[in-house]
Amino acid sequence: MKSQLKRNYSELTEFILLGFRASPKFQVFLFLVFLMMYMVSVVGNVSMITVIKMDSRLQTPMYFFLRNLSYLDLCYSTVIAPKTLANFLTREKKISYNGCAAQFFFFALFVTTECFLLAVMAFDRFSAICSPLLYHVHMSQKVCVQLVTGSYICGCINSMIQTGFTFSLRFCGENRLDHFFCDVPALIKISCVDTFVNEIVLFVLSALIVISTIIIILISYGYILSTVLKIPSTHGRSKTFSTCGSHIAVVSLFYGTVFFMYAQPGSKSSPEKSKIVAVFYTLITSMLNPLIYSLRNRDVKDAAKKILGGKCSQ
Repeated sequence: MKSQLKRNYSELTEFILLGFRASPKFQVFLFLVFLMMYMVSVVGNVSMITVIKMDSRLQTPMYFFLRNLSYLDLCYSTVIAPKTLANFLTREKKISYNGCAAQFFFFALFVTTECFLLAVMAFDRFSAICSPLLYHVHMSQKVCVQLVTGSYICGCINSMIQTGFTFSLRFCGENRLDHFFCDVPALIKISCVDTFVNEIVLFVLSALIVISTIIIILISYGYILSTVLKIPSTHGRSKTFSTCGSHIAVVSLFYGTVFFMYAQPGSKSSPEKSKIVAVFYTLITSMLNPLIYSLRNRDVKDAAKKILGGKCSQ
């Protein structure tokens, strides 16, 4: 019996991603929807990175962090979307064991890094509004690089722990994942061993990351609100707080879906509901972020018009 189980463990070299259960015609429709979202995400984030890099007026800490945010959105959507798009058009929705582990590692790395980067961006707004005279001292280029590097280090540590715990599980022949990409809850469900420790690790790490970064964001905005309310003119208050509107919208969208997905023990939500929520934080969030920042930010719009106008005049 033991030798048979060992054989089953060693023979598992691939997973089947069941994805969305629908008719072939609806699969084509889903392919077109996902392709549109992914293309908008790629174009939007690449455009944001290019505009910020090319315009000298945008070489400030806020736009340095925004450029890194666009890079992260581009990366984690690219980790998921191409394989998902290919699976919509094929019957054999396979992914190798190593490919599954790599997909999850990089996805967890980029998503976790984005959590910390959003907290860093809130601290940046706090420094700019509450300590404007010391802003360029507190947020020097060296400090900005260190904050982004620290975000990546935290993301890498969480990703290594999550990947190590998840892919140390044993899968006794069952390799069908009820999801459209390799994610922890779906992998835990098909394991044939006790997953209590893995579920607790997933919950504790996710809760620590979400709660710690949200506390930083809330404290930062608490001080910002207190400072803004002291400004005598309504126009001054509106202008000062307008620089935070885009960040608040992005934070609400990102943290809402991530918290719903991961910060609940035992993966209580249904597989289909989890897939829909996963679409939000894998594609919709990365698609909307550059739109939110570009539509609400006059500097970005002016820089884009300047670049496009310069190319048209050549």
